Amino acid sequence: MKTLLAIDAGTTSTRALAFDLIGTIIGESQREFTQIYPQPGWVEHDAEEIWLETQHCIRAVLASLGQQPVAIGLTNQRETAVIWERATGRPIANAIVWQDRRTASQCRSLAKAGHETEVTEKTGLVLDPYFSATKIAWILDNTPGARAKADAGDLAFGTIDSWLLWQLTAGGVHATDATNAARTSLFNIREGRWDDALCKIFNVPMGMLPEVRDSAGDFGRTAKAAIGTELPILGIAGDQQAATVGQVCFAPGDVKSTYGTGCFALVNTGKTLQASQNRLLGTIAYRINGETTYALEGSIFAAGATVQWLRDGLKVVRSALEAEAMTKSLASNQGVYMVPAFAGLGAPWWDAEARGAIFGLTRDTGPEQLARAALEAVGYQTADLLDAIGADGAKVTALRADGGVTRNDWAMQFLSDILAIPVERPKVTETTAWGAAMLAGLAAGAFESLEDAGQRWRADRRFEPKMDEADRIRLLAGWRDALERTLTDAAVRKPD
Repeated sequence: MKTLLAIDAGTTSTRALAFDLIGTIIGESQREFTQIYPQPGWVEHDAEEIWLETQHCIRAVLASLGQQPVAIGLTNQRETAVIWERATGRPIANAIVWQDRRTASQCRSLAKAGHETEVTEKTGLVLDPYFSATKIAWILDNTPGARAKADAGDLAFGTIDSWLLWQLTAGGVHATDATNAARTSLFNIREGRWDDALCKIFNVPMGMLPEVRDSAGDFGRTAKAAIGTELPILGIAGDQQAATVGQVCFAPGDVKSTYGTGCFALVNTGKTLQASQNRLLGTIAYRINGETTYALEGSIFAAGATVQWLRDGLKVVRSALEAEAMTKSLASNQGVYMVPAFAGLGAPWWDAEARGAIFGLTRDTGPEQLARAALEAVGYQTADLLDAIGADGAKVTALRADGGVTRNDWAMQFLSDILAIPVERPKVTETTAWGAAMLAGLAAGAFESLEDAGQRWRADRRFEPKMDEADRIRLLAGWRDALERTLTDAAVRKPD
């Protein structure tokens, strides 16, 4: 039986999963790693810890399989910036995570200087701390001697995929794929190349940047010293693009939404890079055989992270499963709304200065109401995204949802109700990892085409909207009121 190994390097944990060729998980290992918060709004990771935990997971799965996988596919948290020494392979500082907001003032300065139009035209992105470029500049400017080393060619930059690829190949390959490059604010997605003018705007030496390859292709072989065996690495994609592949969104208009730490909705726009009028992001869905498929994306920064905060921060729930049970015990939200702007607000508001808030608290408010407000917020934020997608001309008639939050039946039913469209949950909910495996399998010849691999997709459950329209309108009005009271003057406000 042929197998594919996927490495899924997420925001709070790293995993290795082995799949057979129909998408069944036949081996899995997962390890959480440290979340570092040096200041409010700052989020860092120890890149070496991520590598060590990834090594552990890969070795554990390979030992359980008893056979060699055909190939490895890698998917990763995007935008997180790692800079390391080429000679030693050691990071010069902690990685700055995609959620980090420390460069908000730099983004405002670049916007005031008139650079946002050029950045958006070339990259599809807005000027926001979310993306990698300002993180790279911050590390170089705040690490003694880093600028000189970068100018001398001694430092390498990468998103987490590049960092792990370097380690897996013992420094043999410094590369990334087009989907990850597209999230840096330095990659011209129209021309498919690093852009010298953008590098000058963000003050990032181009010599630090990795080679950009197709999402399905040759990324070298693992070093035996790294994981105990030599295996071909044949697929890389950022986590949301990998999930787009895993959810078989191959035709223009196909939409998926992934609910992990954050929530990310992508709609396939085919060979056309569509300019959004509603502050959605133009991005690359995947690049295969040199041919680019584009997408529009809406990014929510806190979905599963909100429940995690209830568990680890407030300690009012012990698990996501308990949060679902608590939510089911209530007949309504009792007027309690949570706006989880822990790291600002993403699309379509793009408010880096906003911070989380809870509205409607009374003496009767308890853990149950907070749990429900957290899960409802996932639905409300998705509704904002789909409104923006619809305003950009894409009609969404159903949503394919995946990620950890989708295991919660109550949350999926509420999502269908508040969107007023069906929500489909696949049998293989680990579509991010499966998408990476599909890309590797395609390059390995295990699948004839993406469409061939996609025929293995099966629905686990389809949630149909049941909520009365008047109730839906009332709930959305309550959400909008809470949201408006959270937004700062920096927000991009949409007309009513």
